[in-house]
Amino acid sequence: RRFLASKEQFHAYLRAGGQPCGQAGGEGEDEVEKKEDEVEKKEDEVGSCLSEPPAKRLRSEDLSQDGERREDAGAAEKEPAERKRARGQNKSRPCMKPNHYEQSRLCPSVTQGCAEKCYFGPRCRFLHDVGEYMAAKPADLGRSCVLFETFGKCIYGVTCRFAQAHLGDGYQNVVNTDLAKQWEGKSLVRNNLSKDLQHQLRKRKFSFRKADEYLRGLAKPHGSGGKGDKATGCSTEEQEVSNCTAPHEGLGDSPQCSVLPEPGEDPKPDALQSPGPTGSEEASAIKTAGSVTDEDTIKLRAREKKKLEIQGKLYLAPLTTCGNLPFRRICKRFGADVTCGEMAVCTNLLQGQSSEWALLKRHHTEDVFGVQLEGAFPDTMTKCAELLNQTIEVDFVDINVGCPIDLVYKKGGGCALMTRSNKFEQIVRGMNSVLDVPLTVKIRTGVQEKINVAHKIIPKIREWGASMVTLHGRSREQRYTRSADWDYIAECAKIASPMPLFGNGDILSYEDANRAMQMGVSGVMIARQVPVGALIKPWLFTEIKEQRHWDISSSERFEILKDFTSYGLEHWGSDTQGVEKTRKFLLEWLSFLCRYIPVGLLEHLPQKINERPPYYMGRDYLETLMASQNVDDWIKISELLLGPVPTSFTFLPKHKANSYR
Repeated sequence: RRFLASKEQFHAYLRAGGQPCGQAGGEGEDEVEKKEDEVEKKEDEVGSCLSEPPAKRLRSEDLSQDGERREDAGAAEKEPAERKRARGQNKSRPCMKPNHYEQSRLCPSVTQGCAEKCYFGPRCRFLHDVGEYMAAKPADLGRSCVLFETFGKCIYGVTCRFAQAHLGDGYQNVVNTDLAKQWEGKSLVRNNLSKDLQHQLRKRKFSFRKADEYLRGLAKPHGSGGKGDKATGCSTEEQEVSNCTAPHEGLGDSPQCSVLPEPGEDPKPDALQSPGPTGSEEASAIKTAGSVTDEDTIKLRAREKKKLEIQGKLYLAPLTTCGNLPFRRICKRFGADVTCGEMAVCTNLLQGQSSEWALLKRHHTEDVFGVQLEGAFPDTMTKCAELLNQTIEVDFVDINVGCPIDLVYKKGGGCALMTRSNKFEQIVRGMNSVLDVPLTVKIRTGVQEKINVAHKIIPKIREWGASMVTLHGRSREQRYTRSADWDYIAECAKIASPMPLFGNGDILSYEDANRAMQMGVSGVMIARQVPVGALIKPWLFTEIKEQRHWDISSSERFEILKDFTSYGLEHWGSDTQGVEKTRKFLLEWLSFLCRYIPVGLLEHLPQKINERPPYYMGRDYLETLMASQNVDDWIKISELLLGPVPTSFTFLPKHKANSYR
């Protein structure tokens, strides 16, 4: 109880820099109260932006035409809004672009030492004068560059925000040749998108031979004619729509279809593939080298596929936004056995979008790694699976059938596939037929809260060829509220046998993990739900393996954040853009980390994942600062690691519930 505090005491302590309120720099009580009023006023302004978009608020004020003052009307409207729980995404949050950070940027050709070969030619809008750039460049953030110290060379040269560590006379980039030779030819990050592959995807010249063969098999029932179709239970119109990816699916301005042509029309190539010849023409179009073996012509049997042996291992779930490569490296260091990339949309991958392909990157320390795909139709999902099978290194591919957000659900993806069994079956069978690695599926208990359907779907998924199922013990309607239903997960684990089933939901301590394993599941997935597990305490993997509660100190937690920033600068770059991208993802993570309550302060163990911590004073200033729910305090922590934020910097977390005051 001695650590509990009121909201006013908590924020006053942080504003005073860790000193008791009466000793805050010798200021009088009136001055302190005045400052507190100003800060509270500022917090109210920011808080009002979080609660309701400005345009909507102004409109509601304009509509109050009665005799009341607008201020009174606003106060009356504000009262119920405060009772309403903040949920959903901050869709109107500001988007900071690179030109917000740097008005004058140096041309990449100068950084790479080939200024005479500028890619943009006379139209180049970037600076080519290094002296002019250095005169306007902000001050360096530190004296040591993580890239130079790790690899012996910093590829960002003069644009590096730690450039003083490796710049010589005349702004020449210094190279530690001995250290650089050790890393020469080694690939630390795999699954990069090459320019050649991106060009093939954008020009639709990539060959999807196996996927086309499977999709032609699906299209055969169309020939039966009539209004309906017995094989799929859908009308012809419905099948045509389901095989189309509309513009809102992210495939450009016009619909991309794989529908059979009308009688009398010339057959047109699929929008996502090159023109596909048939018969002997198709065989001659495939380039071969040497003699044709059985391996080239005979399809792998299910038993001959690579097995996914991860029973009993700790699985870090795919974490949208926060499950980036630097964070996975942190979790891997603390004992995560299996890692998975962030959810990637299959249509964006087929278009060759660099931002989507970045989600598939794999660090060399990730020994068991998979990727998660989201899609709604067999054509795009099957082609995407074949594309990844040929171009990247993964140990398994996961289908996201658990995403509850409206953007995905309304397009027929995520949880919606649980209600579209025909399309679900076609997707699983199609992807399994083109993959050489195991296929896994992540599902929820169902769509509606009190109607569980997972126990009916799991035997079908096993029959369709999936190697493993992960079940999140909540429905779509529940999202991440209330407790996960582990009794139902245990029931489904028996039904799934002999196929492995991993349980997911409400794991925040080794005791939670032990109880979950006693339910008969093959393993536990530690995820990022709101509430979260791995994002609140990434050292949870160590606790589970060592069967103990770790009373981790604030200085140890700060060292974890230091490592994250080092990994971030290594991954996203040490120039201004890389620093600010690292800061952005650090702040998103801090919006979860602040929910952790130190073990030494708890009245009873363990901390429950659904419990919101009260205001409390930590054992030192840093521990109190890390417990703050205030965005400004998260920014203060980021400044301790990455230097001062740029002018006009703003940040709002992706989820509204992460920034309550």
